[in-house]
Amino acid sequence: MTLHTASDFAAPGPATDQPLLQVQGLTRRYGARIGCADVSFDLYPGEVLGIVGESGSGKSTLLSCLAGHQRPDLGRIAYDGRDVLAMSETERRRLSRTDWAYVHQNPRDGLRMGVSAGGNVGERLMAVGARHYGEIRGKATDWLGRVEIAADRIDDRPSAFSGGMQQRLQIARNLVTGPRLVFMDEPTGGLDVSVQARLLDLLRGLVRDLGLSVIIVTHDLAVVRLLAHRLMVMKSGRVVEHGLTDQVLDDPQHAYTQLLVSSVLQV
Repeated sequence: MTLHTASDFAAPGPATDQPLLQVQGLTRRYGARIGCADVSFDLYPGEVLGIVGESGSGKSTLLSCLAGHQRPDLGRIAYDGRDVLAMSETERRRLSRTDWAYVHQNPRDGLRMGVSAGGNVGERLMAVGARHYGEIRGKATDWLGRVEIAADRIDDRPSAFSGGMQQRLQIARNLVTGPRLVFMDEPTGGLDVSVQARLLDLLRGLVRDLGLSVIIVTHDLAVVRLLAHRLMVMKSGRVVEHGLTDQVLDDPQHAYTQLLVSSVLQV
């Protein structure tokens, strides 16, 4: 059996030397406790960045600040050359409906459980101005197919779906408007191994075919091995190692990264 990595399925290289997202000195504290501290990186079009670390390492705080769910205490976030932290609330909300998408670990946090599967996808389209019912339903049906949900389930509510199907529906809801940047918080967490594998194959194909830029937070090194071009390792709120995914995982330099890798190998 051949073990594939992100490099085997990578989207074509960026057509521009300009980063899509630039992060400089991002810091978030909770009183005396550090959430994340002095984090800096660039993300290019079509690139997938994985962020790993144990619980409490700061990876979820960092993702929350990047996605606009929390405001950092210090630092700068620039998206496509625009200062995100200087935007008005209206501008940030528009960005979250159009260019950005956020996939939650628990799909129930990213879905309207009382609305049909088609309605969940259609709502996102309506948020960006779609109004023709037939076109909305047609596009929703198309996207359900893309995430391997049968068309005859379009009127079913998410509560009738399995956890894996709910996660695929959440992905369809997020990607239907063609975002350029997707934030993913443990997208395979809580799913059994066979469902995880199927979801990873789906994500890998969508990232490649749509040329998405993605920031994915996970504790699972196998997930970043398959999806991420570059990897950041966090401990106690700080980045302790950063580089190409295969290089970091195959030849870790920091003692903490070595511990993470060895703990997986010993399982």
